[in-house]
Amino acid sequence: MIKRIDNIKLSIKCPQSQLLKIAEKSLGAPVKYFEIIKKSLDARDKNNIFWVYSVACSKQTEEVCKPKFEKITGNPSVAVVGGGPAGLMCAIRLIEHGFRPYLIERGQAVEERRQTCERFYSEGRLDTESNVQFGEGGAGAFSDGKLNTQTHDGLNKDVLRIFARFGAPEEILYLNKPHIGSDKLYEVLKNMRAYIIENGGKVLFDTRVDGIICKNGRLTGLKLKKKSGEEQELACDEAVFAIGHSARDTFEMLHNSGVYMEAREFAVGVRIEHLAADIGLAQYGKNYALLPTADYKLVSHAHERTVFTFCMCPGGVVIPAASEQGGVVVNGMSLYARDGENSNSALMVQMKKSDFGGDDLFAGMRFQREIERKAFELGGRNYRAPAQTYGDFVSDKFSGSFGEVKPTYAAGVTYAPLKEVLPSVAVEALKAAIPDMDRRLKGFASPHAVLTGVETRFSSPVRIVRNESGQSVTVEGLYPCGEGSGYSGGITSSAADGLKVAGRLYEKYR
Repeated sequence: MIKRIDNIKLSIKCPQSQLLKIAEKSLGAPVKYFEIIKKSLDARDKNNIFWVYSVACSKQTEEVCKPKFEKITGNPSVAVVGGGPAGLMCAIRLIEHGFRPYLIERGQAVEERRQTCERFYSEGRLDTESNVQFGEGGAGAFSDGKLNTQTHDGLNKDVLRIFARFGAPEEILYLNKPHIGSDKLYEVLKNMRAYIIENGGKVLFDTRVDGIICKNGRLTGLKLKKKSGEEQELACDEAVFAIGHSARDTFEMLHNSGVYMEAREFAVGVRIEHLAADIGLAQYGKNYALLPTADYKLVSHAHERTVFTFCMCPGGVVIPAASEQGGVVVNGMSLYARDGENSNSALMVQMKKSDFGGDDLFAGMRFQREIERKAFELGGRNYRAPAQTYGDFVSDKFSGSFGEVKPTYAAGVTYAPLKEVLPSVAVEALKAAIPDMDRRLKGFASPHAVLTGVETRFSSPVRIVRNESGQSVTVEGLYPCGEGSGYSGGITSSAADGLKVAGRLYEKYR
């Protein structure tokens, strides 16, 4: 019989191995089965910081039951468009149910994609088909692999188990704020790909979906275009569109093909960087060096527009994330060790439809593009990003130099006034929010903090509307999925949506 022990408190100086002794004492016998269920940090009192655990243990060896998936009969042809978290998880769950899906990705496999991105950082040569937004693993492959989520979907635990099964650190199964790290995520992605191929699926890289084929309102196939220019048609019974938030050309193609969508509100902003040591001191006090690199999550209502941090990267760097020529977009990334000198986070301002053209379907997309192009011009037309210190930003000054915090943006920065790029309402909201956030995180409003612009790809500006069966409301057989459908945000919720769509297809064909 398995016994669960909750609320075990260990000093930050106490080794985790102490948990086994606590379990043995509770059982009154040697432990044959032991598992950490949850681990979180209680730092409310900086003078008394401790880890809090929940564990499961038993006097007997317990068999871990692997989930069993019933197989479908027949061999329906299913295409999954997009190799990000939603598409990958959907394809893997389909394989488990006996499907042999096509996984179609416009970008490159992660090995080649990394090289392409690094070349863009150093030489300014942007590949519009394979970049930080497009390619195996999606945008999440270059953003630390953070798996914390605000959703409470029952499939979230399945997502963590699948990542761990393919090589992610086992600790993601119990950490309160799990992350994989971009460096480890590369190997996980390769293992997922191998599993799909070994079990009968097909993975097509450098292949963009340029059209859908329909008959009597039902999808029957896809029009594909290889990077080489070769065109072909793929007949399929169902197609899952897990295209992410940045496939603007694909959104336009689907709209022109009669797929119903809605405009969505979103947020725009900047990346803010501080010294990681300063964030650690503010969060944990003098013991910060004994703890993992500190993170934070902040929201401000000091202005009429909500301002919030997003995709915080402890010990990370700011990276170029453009996917269109002539635009600058920033994102954040950190490796598993999170040992960089700086920490950064997106600092986002909520936009309203009235800011970018009401319910005009693609007005938000054009609004994002306009901001990105302004940043490109201000940065010097070479994919360098405009940046300035918070001190100069809030004072409307132009010093032209950075202080204690040096920008980490991989393609280089140009010192420039961000008020010339961002909407005026966003500028005013940031000026009100940063000092307000400083009240909760001392040092957040440091004049040395670096702001780098622009962060525009927080979420999709459109939603591909789906019905209760998970299909498009206008095209049967087309399943919107993940961030591109506007039904999720972030790695975990997008991956869970991929599992959900796969479950619907299983129920249809079981």
